[in-house]
Amino acid sequence: MAAADLQGKYQKLAQEYSKLRAQNQVLKKGVVDEQANSAALKEQLKMKDQSLRKLQQEMDSLTFRNLQLAKRVELLQDELALSELRGKKNKKSGESSSQLSQEQKSVFDEDLQKKIEENERLHIQFFEADEQHKHMEAELRSRLETLETEAAQHQAVVDGLTRKYMETIEKLQSDKAKLEVKSQTLEKEAKDCRLRTEECQLQLNNLHEDLSSRLEESLSIISEKVPFNDTRFSQYNALNVPLHNRRHQLKMREIAGQALAFIQDLVTALLNFHTYTEQRVQIFPIDSAIDTISPLNQKFSQYLHENASYVRPLEEGMLRLFESITEDTVTVLETTVQLKTFSEHLTCYVSFLRKILPYQLKSLEEECESSVCTSALRARNLELYSDVKKMTAVFEKLQTYIALLALPSTKPDGLLRASYNSVLTHIATVLQEFHDVMKDISMHYSQKATIEHELPTATQKLITTNDCILSSVVALTNGAGKIASFFSSNVDYFIASLSYGPKAAGGFISPLSAECMLQYKQKAAAYMKSLKKPRLESVPYEEALANRRILLSSTESREGLTQQVQQSLEKIAKLEQEKEHWMLEAQLAKIKLEKENQRMADKVKNASGAQRVQNTQENPVLVNATIQDQEESADKAWQEPIQSNSLVPDVESHEDLIKNHYMARIVELTSQLQLADSKSVHFHAECRALSKRLSLAEKSKDSLNEEMKVASQNISRLQDELTTTKRSYEDQLSMMSDHLCSMNETLSKQREEIDTLKMSSKGNSKKNKSR
Repeated sequence: MAAADLQGKYQKLAQEYSKLRAQNQVLKKGVVDEQANSAALKEQLKMKDQSLRKLQQEMDSLTFRNLQLAKRVELLQDELALSELRGKKNKKSGESSSQLSQEQKSVFDEDLQKKIEENERLHIQFFEADEQHKHMEAELRSRLETLETEAAQHQAVVDGLTRKYMETIEKLQSDKAKLEVKSQTLEKEAKDCRLRTEECQLQLNNLHEDLSSRLEESLSIISEKVPFNDTRFSQYNALNVPLHNRRHQLKMREIAGQALAFIQDLVTALLNFHTYTEQRVQIFPIDSAIDTISPLNQKFSQYLHENASYVRPLEEGMLRLFESITEDTVTVLETTVQLKTFSEHLTCYVSFLRKILPYQLKSLEEECESSVCTSALRARNLELYSDVKKMTAVFEKLQTYIALLALPSTKPDGLLRASYNSVLTHIATVLQEFHDVMKDISMHYSQKATIEHELPTATQKLITTNDCILSSVVALTNGAGKIASFFSSNVDYFIASLSYGPKAAGGFISPLSAECMLQYKQKAAAYMKSLKKPRLESVPYEEALANRRILLSSTESREGLTQQVQQSLEKIAKLEQEKEHWMLEAQLAKIKLEKENQRMADKVKNASGAQRVQNTQENPVLVNATIQDQEESADKAWQEPIQSNSLVPDVESHEDLIKNHYMARIVELTSQLQLADSKSVHFHAECRALSKRLSLAEKSKDSLNEEMKVASQNISRLQDELTTTKRSYEDQLSMMSDHLCSMNETLSKQREEIDTLKMSSKGNSKKNKSR
C-alpha cells in the first residue's frame, strides 16, 4: 500500500511538472515577445531622438539665419537713413536716387516680409515638433517603464518557476532514490516474510496437531471427569465469577468521581437559585418589609424555603454511588444498587419542582399584572414562563430514564438488556436539552434584570438579588454544559462496559445472582491471596544473631572510622595553618637575626680598626623573649661579655640548640595528642555500639515476650478448638452410628418383606400350577 501511494504521488508530481513546464514555455514566449517589443520601442526612441537632434540643428541654423537677416535689415535701415540725408543735399539727383531707393526699399521689404513669414512658420513648426516630440517621448518613456516592470515581473515569475521546477526535480529525484531504497528494503522484507510464513506454516501445522491431540485428550477427560457443565444454563452461569478488569474498575471510579464533582457544583447552583428566588419573591413586586405580599407568593416562598431537604440528598446519593464503586467490585448495572437511591432522591426533587411549578407560573403572572411591569418586561416574563415549564419537563425526562437504569439492580424484568443503549443515548440528549434550556433561562433572565434595573422603583436590594440569581443561573448553565459534555463523551464507554458479565452468557440474570457472584468473588480473592503468601526462608537463630552482631559492629566501626577520618582531616588543616604561621615567624626571626649579626660584625670591625679592645658593656640581642624566660642557662651565656672573634658562631649554635629542643618537644606533644584523640574516638564508638546493641537487645526481648504471649494464647485457643472438634466428631460419630443402626433395621425389614413376597409368589405359582 505504501508503494502504491508513493507511485500515485510520483505520478501526480509528474503531471504537475508537465503542466508547469507548459506554462513555463508560454511565459518564456511572452517574455521574448515583450523583449522584442521593448527593443523595437527603443529603436523608435533612438530614431525620434535623431530626428529631434536634426530639428534642433535646423532650429539653430534658422536662428543664426534670422540673426544675419536682422543685422542686414539694420544695415539697410542705416543705409536708408544715409541715403535720405544725401537726398536732401542733392535735390537734383534726388529724384533718380529716390526712385531707385524706393524700388530697393520695396524689394527689401518684400524680401524681409517673406523672411519674417518663413521664420514665423519655421518657429511654429519647430514648436509643434518639439511639443509632439516631448509628448511622444513621455509616452514612450511611460510605456518603456511599464514594459520594464512587466519584464521584471515576468523575469521574477520565470525565476520563481525555474526555482520551483528545480526544487520539484530535486524532490522528485530524492523521492525516487528513497522509493528505490524502500523498494529494495520491501523486497528484502518480502523475502523474509516468505521465509517466516513458511516457518509459521510449519509451526501452525505442528500446533494444529498438538492442539488436536490436546483437544481429544481434554474431551475425553471432560467426558470422564466433569459430571456437570454449568455454562449451559444461564441461571447457573450467572453465578460464575467473571474475569477481573482492574482497568475498567479504575476507569469507572474515575468517571464516578468526575460525576460527583459535577453533581456537587449543580447542587450548589440549585440551592443558590432557589434561595435567591425566595428572596426575590419577598421583595418584588411588593416588598415584605413595607407591605404584606400576596398569599400566593407567601406559599411559594414557604415551599422554596424547603429546597435544601430536596436538593441535598442528590449529592448524598451520588456520594454513596461513588463509594460503592471500588477496585474489588464488579461495576455493572446489576450490581450498582446505590443507583436506586440516587434515582429515589431525584424523584423527590422532581416532585418538589412539580409542586412549586404552578406557584412559580402564577408569581410570574402576578408580576405581569403589576403596575410597574412594562411591555418589554412582560415579554421577558412570558419567555421565562415557557422556560420554567421546559426545565421541569426536562427534569421529569431525566428522572424517568435514570429510574429505568436503576431497574436492573432491583427488578431485572423491568428493563431488557437490549434497551440499555437507547436509555443511555436518551439520557445524553436530555442532558443536552437541559443545557439548552438553562442557556435560554440565563439569556432571558439577564434581559429581564437589565429592564428591571432601569425601572424608577427598582431598589438596591432588588438589583443585588437579581445579580445573585443571575450568577446562580450562569453557574447552573455551566454545570449543565459540563455534565452534558461529560456524559456525551463517555456514553460510548458506558454502552460498551456497563453490561459485561460471565463468560459465554448475556450477563447477570438478576440482582440476587449478581450479589452471590460478588460473594464468590470475595472468597476467591481471599483464597488466592492466601495462596500467594510467600514463604520466608528460615535462617538458624544462632547464625542470625551472629550476622546481626557482625553487621552492627561493622556499621559502628565504619561510623567511628568515618568520624575519625573527619576529625583527623580537620586537625591536619589546623596544623597546616599553624605550620604556615610558624614558618612565617621563623623567616621573620631569621631576617632579624641576620640583621643583628651584621650589626655586631660592623661593631667588631670598627673596634679592631681603632686598635683597641674593649669589652662590650651592652647585652647582645636575644633571639626570642620566651626563650629568655624559660632557659636560664642560655640567658646567662648571652649576658656574659664575649670577644669580638667568637660572637657570631656562639649565637648560631645556641639558636640551633633551642630550636631543635623545642621542635622535638612539639613533635612529641602532637603525637601524644593524636594518640589520645584516636583512643577517645575509638572508645566513644565502642560505647555507642554497646548502647545500640543494648537498646536492640531490649527491643528484641520485648518482641519475644509479646510473641510468647501470643503463642501461649494461640496454644490455649488451639486446645479449646481441639476439644470442641473432638466433641463434634464424637457427636457426629454417634449420630452416624445411630443412622447406621436405623439403616440396618430398615434393611432387615426390607429383607423380611422381600422374603414374604417371595414366599407369597411361590405359593401363588404352586396354586397356578395346580389349577
